[in-house]
Amino acid sequence: MVLHVVYTADVPVHRTDGTPVPTLNLGPRIEPALLTAYNALTTAPIPTLLPCAGALPTVPELTRLMMVERVLLDRVTEKAAVLQALHARTGHDWESTAWHALAAGFGFKKNTEPLARLALALPLAVLRKHRYDLRQTEALLFGQAGLLPPADSAPDDYCAALRREYDFLAHKYNLGPTAMAAHEWNFLRLRPANFPTVRLAQLAALLHAQPRLFQPLLDAPDVRTLEKILLTSVSDYWQNHYRPGVSAAKVPGLGKSSAHLLIINVVVPLRVAHARSIDNQAGVEAAVDLLTQLPREQNSILAIYDELQFRHRTAADSQGLLALHNGYCAPRRCLHCAIGSRILQRNVAATK
Repeated sequence: MVLHVVYTADVPVHRTDGTPVPTLNLGPRIEPALLTAYNALTTAPIPTLLPCAGALPTVPELTRLMMVERVLLDRVTEKAAVLQALHARTGHDWESTAWHALAAGFGFKKNTEPLARLALALPLAVLRKHRYDLRQTEALLFGQAGLLPPADSAPDDYCAALRREYDFLAHKYNLGPTAMAAHEWNFLRLRPANFPTVRLAQLAALLHAQPRLFQPLLDAPDVRTLEKILLTSVSDYWQNHYRPGVSAAKVPGLGKSSAHLLIINVVVPLRVAHARSIDNQAGVEAAVDLLTQLPREQNSILAIYDELQFRHRTAADSQGLLALHNGYCAPRRCLHCAIGSRILQRNVAATK
């Protein structure tokens, strides 16, 4: 040990040979007002508002904006890093990377993991050969997901036809060993419009409408173009069925809000990952700029920052505020936050 750094040097420390270790005592070097203010921020119980809420009016608006913008870029970069690692695992194939990312994205939290497993269980090479036939695409997705009953016990002719199609293709491509089971999917506490069967039908429609996934997502100039790509109509059967054999008057299609979530969580990170892989900073900035074209998000966490009058106009603001909350406010990393540092500095200055 070269140096022993402590707040209070109350116990001498020695090396194994008995020689004393030089000690740096920080106590006398820290302003008491700074420590008091820091403890007030970091040890306070989590309230309805943040511990720094009362002092926020003293923080310049520019400091808030710069901090939110900084953590927004950190959040997007972290998501992009996950896709860069996925890109490496897929043999540096951006088309395959887009398939895996979109599949997981269509899980919308509750079924993200099962859909990610389905993407692994259903090779893109197989899907590519049958994307031009929507029924075959559905058969591959629903069959490999384990969500099609046997043909002789199917609830209707359409499901029986899908099952027969799947059995043929599964035998042709030896898909059986990697097929999933129905119990791996989450239906509990989901509205029927969010059932994984509905999401699979929407994903099948997208794959059918876009024989190539990556390039359209990369080249789309704006959110409106991306919406047109993502908001595809499902087949006639799934327009009035939530599950095989379970009909309804009308099943809602993929809505704009869901398309926006896919843009936030899949398209933007995918474009950032690609831009970073070719050292294209302008591409990174253009990808992040898509978030400014999306409406702001709403949830209980963001409501806290709305009440504290943080700027919150677009999805870029929403993502930045979520990053601020998860990375700094909730874990009380006030010393690492420009807003918290400004408040602490002001408290020390006020005591002098």
